[in-house]
Amino acid sequence: MKSSNHQVLTVLSDWLSDGHSADLVTVVSTFGSSPRPLGSIAAVRDDGKLVGSVSGGCVEQNLVDHFSRSEKQNQQVFQIEDKAAREFGLPCGGKLELLFERVDDATQIDPIIALLAKRQLVKRVVSLEGSQPAVIAKCSASSAFAYEGKSITQIFGPSWRVLLVGAGELSYYTAQFAQTLDFDVRVVDPRPKIRESWDLDSITVEDLLPDDAVSLYANDERSAVMALSHDAELDDLALQEALPSSAFYVGALGSSKNNKKRLTRLAHFGLSDDDLARLHGPIGLSINSRTSAEIAISIMAQVIAERAKVRNG
Repeated sequence: MKSSNHQVLTVLSDWLSDGHSADLVTVVSTFGSSPRPLGSIAAVRDDGKLVGSVSGGCVEQNLVDHFSRSEKQNQQVFQIEDKAAREFGLPCGGKLELLFERVDDATQIDPIIALLAKRQLVKRVVSLEGSQPAVIAKCSASSAFAYEGKSITQIFGPSWRVLLVGAGELSYYTAQFAQTLDFDVRVVDPRPKIRESWDLDSITVEDLLPDDAVSLYANDERSAVMALSHDAELDDLALQEALPSSAFYVGALGSSKNNKKRLTRLAHFGLSDDDLARLHGPIGLSINSRTSAEIAISIMAQVIAERAKVRNG
């Protein structure tokens, strides 16, 4: 599954390759109510077709209709605030500044898409003074969106990914919640009988050993690894690979007593104290959850909180 920004850029590239021109629209500033974060993007094709969102659906079509009738430069910032915001369909008011950037050539977008396909973070710097081409480069996880009046710095990242080890009932619910939250979900389980009982058409359970799966799918700073197999040997394989990695979240199912035993085992495998301290065990927020669905909610709530820490630096 691609991130929402990746999807917008892919569609935009297809439009440009088909001979259309388009505007790339970016949220550069907000004040008050803001349904979409800074850096959110949409694209508006020359015939009015739209992909993406800059307001959660409140103002997109009205903005398209309004700005398609206005004379625009190659790059121009528009401000919608208070009364105008309500007129455009943003009922909560507030202020929203949008950069409309004319894009005529897919070569302006394709290098970003190529880097995202390799799960690399990408920085794009756009000058608002003149017609200098945008600067595209790889960047670190600490890089952030910036609007400085004379330029904007956009950060495009690969999709946030969840790797679930074990294809039991808990993974079944966790996978669905994670998908709803726009995570790319991978499930692995080398046990044939468990895989056969999986009943979620949108996600296929892969026959991989957990440590191989972590190495292949979930060893970067946008990945979360959850050991949910109820099999200590399988879970430990995943944790041995995940805890020393860059994954932003690593959790394991089990009681507090079993978690202490797990930490002792993992220490014997050579993991450092810093590695072991990264483990969320027992997994999930403490909300007195009992059913698999409730535990899945507690897990994803904890993952969201950890993801926010990464986003906020």
